[in-house]
Amino acid sequence: MGKQAEYISRIEINSLWRGGRHIVWDLSPDVNILSGINGVGKSTIINHSVRGLDNIDNGEIRPGEVLHGIKIKLYPDDAESIKYDVIRSFDRPLLHSDLLEKLADSRVKTELDWQIYKLQKRFLDYQVNIGNKIIELLTSGNSEDAVQATQVSRPKQMFQDMMDRLFDDTHKKIDRRSNEIQFLQNGEVLTPYQLSSGEKQMLVILLTVLIEDCEPYALIMDEPEVSLHIEWQQSLISLIRTLNPNAQVILSTHSPALIMDGWTDKVTEVDDITL
Repeated sequence: MGKQAEYISRIEINSLWRGGRHIVWDLSPDVNILSGINGVGKSTIINHSVRGLDNIDNGEIRPGEVLHGIKIKLYPDDAESIKYDVIRSFDRPLLHSDLLEKLADSRVKTELDWQIYKLQKRFLDYQVNIGNKIIELLTSGNSEDAVQATQVSRPKQMFQDMMDRLFDDTHKKIDRRSNEIQFLQNGEVLTPYQLSSGEKQMLVILLTVLIEDCEPYALIMDEPEVSLHIEWQQSLISLIRTLNPNAQVILSTHSPALIMDGWTDKVTEVDDITL
């Protein structure tokens, strides 16, 4: 697959709008927040950036090459690919009728439901992987490996603790005995599809971060504050970075709450990257 990048170093988009204006966005390896008034083009920049990453992922171009006016530069320069996730926050009805017909699970009705549906399988794969790591470490005969084995499942426990704290006001707790993601509320079992839009959204974001298993990758979100309570908005970036310090966060927003918890120096205005 080639050398994996640690993060995206620059995004360039040529002639994004009429008049030949270009985007040149130099990115930090940790947090990058694109801000601006409604209609200034934040979502357009995010969507074009994802398209450029898809072009690399599909093998259509190499990093640093231009296709459809989009160029993605990676760090280090000789990296050939990058892991990335894209999270869509709008909980709209799932309109792909052909997809709905193929799904055996009738509970999948919205875009967030569909993201949860896909994440459930990735979560099962993640658990198998960490289980195999623990077995390998415990059977190595090395005392240091045995100590390390106790740390392998720590991110999963951290994720579970985070979800319990976030959902405490509604008396929901994640079911730690289940291999699938589900919740307990006053003695009843809830599937993630029964959560509110804001709860689903937070679950999708943090579960996505968890299953990348502390590996370097880019997490791209367009207005992740949608449906989130203001306290959740304030803590969102810190939760992500705590769960995976190697995640490069790239997001667009017009919510002041999202940047209040020490992230103001990570904000870039659209005008500042438009040439």
